[in-house]
Amino acid sequence: MKLWILTKKKNCRFYPQRRFIEEAEKMGIELKTVVPEDFEIVEPMQEPNSILYKHRPVELPDCLLPRMGSGTTYFALMLIRYLQRKGVFVLNDDTGISNAKDKLQTIQKLSEANIPIPKTILAKFPISTRFVQKEFKFPVILKTISGSQGKGVVLCETKNSLEDITKLISKTANGENNIIIQEFISESRGKDIRVYVLGGRAIGAMLRTSRGDKFKANFSSGGKVENYPLNPELEWLAVESSRIVGLELAGVDILFDKNGYKVCEVNSNPGFKGLEKATGLNIPQEIFNFLQVRLKGRIK
Repeated sequence: MKLWILTKKKNCRFYPQRRFIEEAEKMGIELKTVVPEDFEIVEPMQEPNSILYKHRPVELPDCLLPRMGSGTTYFALMLIRYLQRKGVFVLNDDTGISNAKDKLQTIQKLSEANIPIPKTILAKFPISTRFVQKEFKFPVILKTISGSQGKGVVLCETKNSLEDITKLISKTANGENNIIIQEFISESRGKDIRVYVLGGRAIGAMLRTSRGDKFKANFSSGGKVENYPLNPELEWLAVESSRIVGLELAGVDILFDKNGYKVCEVNSNPGFKGLEKATGLNIPQEIFNFLQVRLKGRIK
């Protein structure tokens, strides 16, 4: 099997890329790490050499694994879409990545399907703190529309802190930054569950717990991780949320709620260092095994 991993930069010291390379060598998979900037796309696609890599014709892979997540650029999406049109199997496709990249669109799709979510509104500048106070109890969460690893997420404990932060955003971005305001689920303060979904099944989950009094539980931000046993409700929420957003590979973040759980985010490029540590799963091997099954009969 020939596999390309599409990434923002070729950094073999980056944990996921290093792990993919290690497991590919063990399994005899021909793996190449590529970046969007090295490609040119020519239309119509029926033209000879309609895709060039470093200005030269290139043999296409059996599969593309995009690993850019919320950092997926317009050009990267076009490249992913083009390779799909050329018959390359893509995990995940352009539609799923676009849906997941936009956090509000993710929430809207989940809400439409009656998946339990935190109450969410799209902020309109200038933000009316009176309206926010009417709709929510403090504290509230402020999020950028796109982001990962807990970046672009702020907790506003009071009305005054909300006013200060939104004024700063308005001054520095001329009110053009798209921000969502989200209900703070107190039962999940400093902890959440990340469920890893692959090919329509939940293959593992971890409990993430923040250190100290931080409200973010991301492993990349210093949070602690441990294995979390899957139950039917968690598994259904994670698998169904991934399907609704359009992802075959996803990290679904689920909050504890007094009445059960609420789905917070669905990520198209989930990191897995914490999950491997917590569960003992070999994520690259799981992905490669899945791809070999999906591509059975298509690989020469």
